[in-house]
Amino acid sequence: MAVSTAILPAVTALYDCTDFSQTVSPYLHQLSSAHILPLLRGEVSPTTWYLSTNPLMSALLFSLAMSVTVFVSSQVNRNPSQVDRLWSILPVVYIGHFAVWARLSGLETERLDMLATFAGLWGLRLTYNYWRKGGYEIGSQDYRWEIVKSRMSPLGFVVLDLTFIAFYQNLLLLAVSTPAYILLLCSTLKDFPAMNTTDTVISRALIVLLLIETLADQQQWVYQSAKKAYKETGNIPEGFTKEDLNRGFVVSGLWSICRHPNFTCEQAIWLGVYQWGCWQTDTLYNWTGLGAMGYLAVFQGSTILTEEITAGKYREYKEYQKLVNKFVPRWSVFKSAKAEEKKE
Repeated sequence: MAVSTAILPAVTALYDCTDFSQTVSPYLHQLSSAHILPLLRGEVSPTTWYLSTNPLMSALLFSLAMSVTVFVSSQVNRNPSQVDRLWSILPVVYIGHFAVWARLSGLETERLDMLATFAGLWGLRLTYNYWRKGGYEIGSQDYRWEIVKSRMSPLGFVVLDLTFIAFYQNLLLLAVSTPAYILLLCSTLKDFPAMNTTDTVISRALIVLLLIETLADQQQWVYQSAKKAYKETGNIPEGFTKEDLNRGFVVSGLWSICRHPNFTCEQAIWLGVYQWGCWQTDTLYNWTGLGAMGYLAVFQGSTILTEEITAGKYREYKEYQKLVNKFVPRWSVFKSAKAEEKKE
């Protein structure tokens, strides 16, 4: 089924799928009221409007609407963690949207379906982990925002809430999902190959990263649960020592290899999704990389703040920082592990 160039660009080569001037710029006018008002007035059905709108533009409109909603909710509730509740949900919605739009438009969706399935698993894991930590409880918020707020004027924090917390982070969650748009455009090419070994390898690598991230989060959860029980009852849970629990932070398992194994995998996952789009278009890089780079930047900044707070709370943390790398394990870690195996 041919899709009108008023909706999708008429790409003729893989490289065209990554050309911002061909695949994005010509459709920015769809963000205007002239395109939106007919839907709001009921002059066109939602399905017709949806399928006659470039899928990236409809996703962008939704993202902008969510940004406004998050900012208003944040100000009304005096809680800047509104976007945190959506972090594990919105990328799933965006990638699912691209897959659904492609299917309804009669395009090949096998790759998109695979990516959407993975995104669903990613979102399910992260949502569950956030829920069990109490993230969806009324009034719950990231403790770090109180620290940031104390270092800024009230007006300065409102500006931060508007620009970074509400708009930047919402747009970022769309940006990391845009490789799905690249895959959608590739599916419009007549000679674009079906699923191949590369797709399988990349998708399986993403699953492995997700499993490692799940294990890292579980190890931290078990430790924190044991520490909480120890503080409440004075009893040392099985598998732990008093020294372990008094330390205040986990240093065993994956956390002995790097200080944030879950963050390492999380960043690698979205770099992998980005590279999937690059590989399929035979490009070393493209504009969707802005999403992956922005994602990494957020994790770099938040981790610096987290470690500053942790080091001030637990006296042994600075020593841990000296011994164990932040994200990428030291080679010496693996050499030490091999040496221990030989001793045994």
